[in-house]
Amino acid sequence: MVMRRRSVLLLLLFLTVLSPLVLYTRRLSAALSPIQRGDFSAEIANQGRGVKASKLNALPLETVSSLKEPVGIVFSEDSRGSASKSTESDSQELPLRKAGEHKNRVLSEVTAADGARSKGEGLIEQVTSQEGQDDGSGRGSSHQQETTTASQQKSVSEAGSLETVPEQTSVKVLTENSLEENKDGMSETAALHDTRIRNIRDLLIQAKVYLGLGAIRANPQYLKDLRQRIREVQKVLGDASKDSDLPKNANEKVKALEQTLIKGKQIQDDCSVVVKKLRAMLHSAEEQLHAHKKQTVFLTQLAAKTLPKGLHCLPLRLSNEYFSLDSEHQQFPNLENLENPKLYHYAMFSDNILAAAVVVNSTVLNAKHPSHHVFHIVTDRLNYAPMRMWFLSNPPGKATIEVQNIEAFTWLNASYSPVLKQLESQSMIDYYFRTHRSNSDSKLKYRNPKYLFILNHLRFYLPEIYPKLDKVVFLDDDVVVKKDLTGLWSIDMKGKVNGAVETCGESFHRFDRYLNFSNPVIANNFDPHACGWAFGMNVFDLAEWRRQNITDIYHSWQKLNQDRLLWKLGTLPPGLITFWNKTFPLNRSWHVLGLGYNPHVSSRDIEHAAVIHYNGNMKPWLEIGLPKFRNYWSKYLDYHQRFLRECNINP
Repeated sequence: MVMRRRSVLLLLLFLTVLSPLVLYTRRLSAALSPIQRGDFSAEIANQGRGVKASKLNALPLETVSSLKEPVGIVFSEDSRGSASKSTESDSQELPLRKAGEHKNRVLSEVTAADGARSKGEGLIEQVTSQEGQDDGSGRGSSHQQETTTASQQKSVSEAGSLETVPEQTSVKVLTENSLEENKDGMSETAALHDTRIRNIRDLLIQAKVYLGLGAIRANPQYLKDLRQRIREVQKVLGDASKDSDLPKNANEKVKALEQTLIKGKQIQDDCSVVVKKLRAMLHSAEEQLHAHKKQTVFLTQLAAKTLPKGLHCLPLRLSNEYFSLDSEHQQFPNLENLENPKLYHYAMFSDNILAAAVVVNSTVLNAKHPSHHVFHIVTDRLNYAPMRMWFLSNPPGKATIEVQNIEAFTWLNASYSPVLKQLESQSMIDYYFRTHRSNSDSKLKYRNPKYLFILNHLRFYLPEIYPKLDKVVFLDDDVVVKKDLTGLWSIDMKGKVNGAVETCGESFHRFDRYLNFSNPVIANNFDPHACGWAFGMNVFDLAEWRRQNITDIYHSWQKLNQDRLLWKLGTLPPGLITFWNKTFPLNRSWHVLGLGYNPHVSSRDIEHAAVIHYNGNMKPWLEIGLPKFRNYWSKYLDYHQRFLRECNINP
């Protein structure tokens, strides 16, 4: 009987000692499931034979180039603390997962990359061999890795601390990955530097929804508190555009609003009412957005058509000065160069004195031989005297200049020019100047009165204006020349009449953008996908122009478009038609466009360009001009000049 009791006691004692060991062994095998146990034990056995401790380390993850983040870790954008909590919760569940589930991304990716290796080779060996091929990128952290390895080896002998190794690995990888992403500028937190501001604005929208709910409005005390909280948050938000602009008390005010909204949820628990209110607010916001867009387009067009006070004052001052001169001082020097075909001739048609001055100044200052350049400017009757006075008082160095009055071209009349006859018609005037109300054309840019200006159409009469010249470069008055242009005269245009930069990099710069291909006259003669090109900096071979009778071609198409059925208004559509198959494509660096409407024009393209073009409504002499591009234009004006100071014209 005594012996039987002893046996029972020994059995119980044996179970008490061995059962924890068995349970611990099972948990250890689950925790080390990604690592082949035979290799792990072999590495332990090799520690005393000079094998590096780093061989056992699964932590040198920063040296593996393919590592991004460990699988299974839940990332939170709220704060680092939340990310750490999610990591801890994952690591606590790791021992309960099936074998093979507890893998970080390094081990899984190395396994995929080295799938051809033998199954007996351990994954730790694969990771460490990968580290050895990393070109020394992880040398700086080798001491830290050895220290971490030693601490882990010490913890292996302690049963309770072994399970924390996966957690340490995950936390370390998460921290290093986030630091690496922040360093490279790839972190979402760094990219969304206005996250808090967005959240605050969303909170304000939610609060405004609550203000319109019936149940909330029935509670005057709560309604008063909510309005007070909204005012406080709006005051804190102010004009802040990024999180760093928020004041220190922002969190306090936002939390107060959040607490107030929580109370509101208890008062208004019907979600359908909130949904209806949000839909009504969305519909109202969309209508307001549409109205603001229409108003913006109209005001932009209006601002582009108006003349600033300074530009209105300048010609008056210059005219007064010009007519006070005697006839001898009203003449330009070097008149013998005006018809010399061996020189470099430029044609410009403008009524804007400052713009013309910038074109001339920028061309002369960037020319290698300024004395070889001749500028032919044609303007209207009102600006003829002030334009001449400006260049008499501000001569363009050694270059030659000529200013002509369009009124002197007596041959240019309605009987000769179809477009002039159309521009003088009452129907055309009504089309341009009728009120911009609900019955107006949606494309307001086609209603700009500048299209009524014959100066815009003079480019189609270059051979008649300059009968003694064989080649001329046409420049718009909204361009800036940044390099020497003499190379344009040496380009072999291969029998083409017009040399221009093509603009078909985008689909909307092809022929179907400008011409009406529903009309059979257009559809039967042109390709809708043909590449468009730019007016503004063009090389015209006038000798070839005369030989191919280009002006007659232009007149015939203008007569066909008398009712504006082939194209809308402007000079580019008839230019595309007139010079169809007669245009030689120039290198894109000769002419860069878009500075008058596109704020995203590449600075690299601008620096390499010979001519930059402010095409669009946002001209650099207007207040609506793009500030980032204005300096390219304004640096060619001397704002200390007397007439500019008197008219208060500043950069």
